[in-house]
Amino acid sequence: QVRLVEFGGGLVQAGGSLGLSCAASGRTDSVYSMGWFRQAPGKDREFVGGVSWASGTTYYADSAKGRFTISRDNAKNTMYLQMNSLKPEDTAVYYCAAGRSGSVGSEVYVYDYWGQGTQVTVSS
Repeated sequence: QVRLVEFGGGLVQAGGSLGLSCAASGRTDSVYSMGWFRQAPGKDREFVGGVSWASGTTYYADSAKGRFTISRDNAKNTMYLQMNSLKPEDTAVYYCAAGRSGSVGSEVYVYDYWGQGTQVTVSS
């Protein structure tokens, strides 16, 4: 079993920046990919981006490209999401996820473990 805990949500003005982190514990040796998702009220959970745990290769949704950066620290079993140039439409609960497969996928079903989520609110 893998436990994921997100940190760093909050309120920020449009155009500002915010950083999230996701700490993994437990059977982290079974994790091969990690991802960030978000879910706004009344909407489906959507992929923001992800990282291959071994290679560090990152993948981003179009909405995140150029503004968000994902990184990971293998020694700390932690993944990060740096969000810049935030927009009101980025407001959502942000979740981190971990998967046992080797692929960083954009679909929810790819991931086996989920954090509890952290609220990000961007004011206009």
